[in-house]
Order: sequence, then structure tokens, then C-alpha cells
Amino acid sequence: MRRADAAVAVPPVVETPVRETPAVATAAIRTTPASVADASTGTGTSTAGVGTAGVGTTGIGTAVNTLRASDGRVPGRRGMATRQRLLDQTYELLRTTPYRELTVADIGRAAGTSAATFYQYFVDIEAAMLTLANQVAAEGAKLSELVDQRPWRGAAGWQNASTLVDGILTFWAHHQPVLRVVDLLTEEGDQRFRRVRVDMLNEITRALAAVIAEAQTRAGRVAEVAPMAMAGALVSMLAHVASHRAGFEAWEIPIDEMREAMTRLVFWGVVGPRVPKHL
Repeated sequence: MRRADAAVAVPPVVETPVRETPAVATAAIRTTPASVADASTGTGTSTAGVGTAGVGTTGIGTAVNTLRASDGRVPGRRGMATRQRLLDQTYELLRTTPYRELTVADIGRAAGTSAATFYQYFVDIEAAMLTLANQVAAEGAKLSELVDQRPWRGAAGWQNASTLVDGILTFWAHHQPVLRVVDLLTEEGDQRFRRVRVDMLNEITRALAAVIAEAQTRAGRVAEVAPMAMAGALVSMLAHVASHRAGFEAWEIPIDEMREAMTRLVFWGVVGPRVPKHL
């Protein structure tokens, strides 16, 4: 029997083209495997890079020996491959199936196995989702590389702001199936998914706050708004727009105009009100 849909509204699943990300952004957004944390133990391994190929891509989220099955046993090589295949198929099914309509039988069938096999590795669908969410969050934390150690002044500052906007739009577009569920379960009050979302955005918020503080010091400005407050507002804005991109396009607001607006807001938040010539 399928579960009833929750009352919390979920943004529409609309696949939209992503503007080609500049080379400066793709240097920090790589397809290296990211951290995979076990839903029950929280253990895992991490490697640098923000993957944009999708969690379902072969090689992304390769399991390690610290991961355990739902009964506490450490799976062997074949078991690890089966576990990863179940995760991959969960991710792929979420592209076309609302989360509340997804069943263990659907996942097992898509993975070429059974519901019984699924339960050998995950106690329920939420446990599998938490594993996927932790993996995506580990990749999202690497978005801070689009902010760190870059000159934020003049035309270079404008390019950095544009690169950050493109990076977040690209990340959200690639991982929307998982991020949509993270938002849903966070709104429902699941603290596990709330922590995932906070961890995902924490690194980039702190990195942006640091460059805001440095820009204020360099310009000799008295901070009217605390750097962390400004950075938190900017990152929240970027994440919200990226998550609801399809809605803005439904209102016939071109994505290029949204990009320009977000880039201006990020630049203003870091450097100040003057916009350099950038066209």
C-alpha cells in the first residue's frame, strides 16, 4: 500500500536546462565521489570535490567497509554493490516518482532485486534517503571553494559573484531529486534532515561571511549588518531561488534575469553598492 501524500507542498518536478557554468566554476565543481555517511551509524569516508553527475552515476558514493547492513553486519563486496545499486535506483526513481508514492518494492524491482533485500541494508526508505542526503550534503559543502581565496573587488568580485550563483544553480539542478525530499522532511520537523541541510549550507555561509568581513575591513566600513547575518541571508536566497527555479520560469521570469538579480545581490552584499562594468 502506498503512503499518503503529506500536507507540505513540494516544488514541482520540472526538468529545466542549466546555463553552462563558466570554467572558473567547474574548477571547483568536480565529479569526484563525495562523502557517504551510513544512516544508522553516521560513519563514512569523504573525498574532495562537488559532484555534478548525479548520485546515481556509477562510482559516486562507493561504499566503504565501515558501512553496515541494517542487522549490523559488514557486507562483502557483492553486498556493497547491491547496497549502492539500491541507493542509485532510489535516486533515479525520485526523478519521476513523488517521495510519498515511492515504495520499497519499487526500489527493489528497479535494482533487479527484492524488497526483502532492501531491508537487509536499510530499515526503511527514510534510512536510504538519509544516506543519499548525507552524500549530497558532503558535496554541497564543497561549494565553499567558489568563495574561498578569491579576490572580491571590482570586475573580479563580480565574476566571483556570478560564479557562485552559477555553481549553486548547477548543484541544485543536478541534485534536485534528493534536495526536494530534504526540504520536505525538514519542513515536517525531521531533525535528522534538518541537520543535513544546515551542514550542507554551513561551510559556504561561513566562507562568504569571511570575505564580507574582509571587504568591510579593507574599505574601512563600519559593519551595518553582521557578516554572518548578511552571508546567511544571501545563501538562503540563493538556495531558495535554485530550489524553486521552475516556479520563477513558470512566471515567465527568464533564468538569465534571475541570475543577474542574484549576482547583483551577492556582489552588493560582499563589496557594496557600486557595480563594475561587466558586460
